[in-house]
Amino acid sequence: MPPSAPLALGLLLGLWLQCCWSQTPPPSSTRAPPPSSTRAPGTAPPPSSTRAPAQRLKVRLAGYPRKHNEGRVELFHQGEWGTVCDDDFSISNAHVLCRQLGFVEATGWTHSAKYGKGLGRIWLDNVQCGGGEKSIALCKSRGWGNSDCTHDEDAGVVCKDERIPGFVDSNVIDAHVSENKVEEVRLRPVAATKRKLPVTEGVVEVKHRDGWAQVCDLGWSIKNTRVVCGMLGFPHERRVNKNFYRLYLERQKNFFYVHSVACSGTEVHLAACPLEFSRPNSTGACPGGAPAAVSCVPGPLFTPGGLKKKLKTSSGVRLKGGARLGEGRVEVLRGGEWGTVCDDRWNLQAASVVCRELGFGSAKEALTGARMGQGMGPIYLSEVRCLGTERSIWNCPFRNVSSEDCQHLEDAAVRCNVPYMGLENTIRIAGGRSPQEGRVEVRVGSRWGTVCSSGWTTKEAMVACRQLGLGYAVHAVTETWYWDSSNVTDMVLSGVRCSGTEMSLSQCQHHPTVSCQKAAAKFAAGVICSETASDLVLNASLVQQTVYIEDRPLHMLYCAAEEDCLSKSAAKANWPYGHRRLLRFSSQIHNIGRADFKPKAGRHSWVWHACHGHYHSMDIFTHYDLLNANGTKVAEGHKASFCLEDTDCHEGVSKRYECANFGDQGITVGCWDLYRHDIDCQWIDITDVKPGNYIMQIVINPNQEVAESDFTNNAMKCNCKYDGHRVWFHNCHIGDAFSEEAERRFEKYPGQLNNRISS
Repeated sequence: MPPSAPLALGLLLGLWLQCCWSQTPPPSSTRAPPPSSTRAPGTAPPPSSTRAPAQRLKVRLAGYPRKHNEGRVELFHQGEWGTVCDDDFSISNAHVLCRQLGFVEATGWTHSAKYGKGLGRIWLDNVQCGGGEKSIALCKSRGWGNSDCTHDEDAGVVCKDERIPGFVDSNVIDAHVSENKVEEVRLRPVAATKRKLPVTEGVVEVKHRDGWAQVCDLGWSIKNTRVVCGMLGFPHERRVNKNFYRLYLERQKNFFYVHSVACSGTEVHLAACPLEFSRPNSTGACPGGAPAAVSCVPGPLFTPGGLKKKLKTSSGVRLKGGARLGEGRVEVLRGGEWGTVCDDRWNLQAASVVCRELGFGSAKEALTGARMGQGMGPIYLSEVRCLGTERSIWNCPFRNVSSEDCQHLEDAAVRCNVPYMGLENTIRIAGGRSPQEGRVEVRVGSRWGTVCSSGWTTKEAMVACRQLGLGYAVHAVTETWYWDSSNVTDMVLSGVRCSGTEMSLSQCQHHPTVSCQKAAAKFAAGVICSETASDLVLNASLVQQTVYIEDRPLHMLYCAAEEDCLSKSAAKANWPYGHRRLLRFSSQIHNIGRADFKPKAGRHSWVWHACHGHYHSMDIFTHYDLLNANGTKVAEGHKASFCLEDTDCHEGVSKRYECANFGDQGITVGCWDLYRHDIDCQWIDITDVKPGNYIMQIVINPNQEVAESDFTNNAMKCNCKYDGHRVWFHNCHIGDAFSEEAERRFEKYPGQLNNRISS
């Protein structure tokens, strides 16, 4: 090749490169990303790629009172944290945010600054997500910083407490990472006589880093004390002997984290009060002052022997349907009958008034949307607006409810702060497949041991699960050999008999010394617990509306006699001639709880009844009794659960149980099972009953075979007048629907809730 050839080739190559590369857009172009952005999962990007990934939007949960999986939503944008307005907010938005935070999904969302008002910018408004977006920034909205809201409308989310597998937590979940905060508060007792649980008096300390720090008492007021006592589960406060604490504390080395506190007295958490924090390395953090000390007044349940007492409802308010002490659906008394409260504008101030009225502290949560189950009967109050200082919810302004305003799907509920009693330190479960199940082990003195399972029923299991802090009992287990993973073999408790309302097994009746026929470890008592349970309630008005008498020929009652649905005298009748007089009515049984009601026995043990052509999943599902003025049964009946199914449901709830073709049996939450008046055994045989005035009583799930959140509403009673030809029912009501005084007027005797006649 001649010497000029390389030069010519170089010139041609240069011209070609200039031609081709001149068509490449400049760096500032907005052209679509290269194909590598849609490469198959798992493949590496091309080595030549230098494109920096977009900065990920930071999300955090803030506010009070909250847990790690719930709180006010805050977004970090343009170097500043801000909130999201609740306008157009939905569960789809919450799903997107919870996934950004590393949780699998959302279980709810909150409005109206439930977790307190945020500070700074309101970054997003009118957010509308489809639910599948990877970031809240990809959802429709008015744009960053464009909002007509105030911080009174800050949105929050409640995420399911389950993490996305492999999620790399690059988001900020804590309310503040490097800023001052107050989350946990305690009282440190200084006098030996004050160290018994619950601790009602002592030095106020706040959690700081890995230890505890004090609060300066300069300017400390009784309003501050009220807030601290409420946080710790106490309804009232009293003045403390400051001189005693000054003499004691001046000899101690103190570290003041909080310099001053200025509560109004209605806050539910110290973090909600204006706080001034001590500066790092400052020498005069509390000049002339001392650590703040408070004294609290416990509620009646937390005085010596108080946990053995019943919670009084004479104040006209009560909690129903909660698994733990101090939580439940709010019910109020008006005109001798209990009713619920609508959740419109329901907030922490109103909830705290209820909590303190019942002898607890301030409210941890003001729950909406029937989170503690739906009530039955009237809804009395709506838009309750409390300041937080009222002695009763009836002292707060409210609006009366019309049927169009509210439904039981909107029943308000509370979770109250309760004093720490340490009851969970004397019980544990071992060997289960999950933390919610296992063999029960209790500590008696300094010794751990098992519990005899003789007589171990749902009531005892309910108390054990409550003491463990695990909610309700799903099953009371009497053979636990398959859970034998513990080295504890001694039996330390036997003869346990609980009413079901106790807070610990030690408060139940039990043998003074252990006596158990089946003392082997495999017969130790066990439990399976759950956060939710069913709750069956009878429609009392339907019973009253559908009652009538039928004289039914004996030749049509062979199947009923086989299922023991007639009185004993029927056996002596001249079959198939003659008739039986039957008191007939319809039963509509609602599940207003938070879990489906399902038979205890699996379908493999259901009994087939060829006469009626159906399976019995529970031998006794309801008791029907006619009682005289002395409470003595004059006639009785029972109903086996031959077909537990969803007859109908509330709007938006789907049926899940159907008996046809050996289907699953049960009653879904929000559904009901209807036993029509014209089906077999839906009666009481009153052939031998004389004319007179009686009380009709129906009890659902009478043997408490299946766990429910509330057994007190399983009974229904009616006044009954029978003249020998016709029958009238009136005043039909659920067992716990009336006040004690109204119930005494209804009947002059206590009545009975089961089918057993006491000796």
